[in-house]
Amino acid sequence: MIRSHHPFFHIILATLFFTGIILLSYRAYGWGLLPLLGLFTLCLSTQKYKSVASLFLFFLLGLLIFQFATGWMEEWDISKEIYILLNRAALVIILVAVIIPHLLSKSTIRFFTKFPDWKKRISMPAHSISMPLFLFIGLAGSSTIFIPLPWFGEIGEVRSLFLFAVGFTILNATLEEFIWRGVMLSSLARNTSIVYAVTVTSIGFGLLHLSIGIPFLFSLLFSFGGLFYSFVVWKTDSIYPAIVFHMVMNMGMVLNGWIN
Repeated sequence: MIRSHHPFFHIILATLFFTGIILLSYRAYGWGLLPLLGLFTLCLSTQKYKSVASLFLFFLLGLLIFQFATGWMEEWDISKEIYILLNRAALVIILVAVIIPHLLSKSTIRFFTKFPDWKKRISMPAHSISMPLFLFIGLAGSSTIFIPLPWFGEIGEVRSLFLFAVGFTILNATLEEFIWRGVMLSSLARNTSIVYAVTVTSIGFGLLHLSIGIPFLFSLLFSFGGLFYSFVVWKTDSIYPAIVFHMVMNMGMVLNGWIN
């Protein structure tokens, strides 16, 4: 049995995790099985890091099933909009997958489902601000995504686009936040450090966008969004503000034609 307590052991786990996300997102299933095999081996050989290894392993298993499911959907005779909505709804597969290791180990998941304490002050490096002001600044910053709005069209087209945007926004923002911040962040923070938890979930959040065709460098840029949402959840002790900010960003992206 491996009993290594080397600090780089967590880096090895994260590397396998990121590699698995990249390979499975590109549907390189043969190579993608190697990180899965590595994490499975570590689950069996080390007790100290078993919780982290199993969390990453089940995430990748969920992603593998997600990719098969969405690939199957691509063969259906449906509109592109319906396919995108079904694709986002299929994220529930990954959410269920990352819950399974907690059920097997009988460990709790925090989920951050408390509502924000409006009387709380948010500590910053040099000062503190009130919760309402903190949330207003976050909302105002997220709302800048609406500034370009270069789309025009008939009333019917606008209504159809808006309905698609609402559906996409609710599914994508809610499921992504519960996967990355509700389960992954809370679990990793309990078993590692908050720096490691935020870093891994932010980068992983960005890389997962490869699965919907976002180019690699742009997907990495999405990691900054993950960093922001992690900061919001950790400071407010609630997942709901992050979901709202995420929804605002997604709504703006759809209405600006970046997702169609």
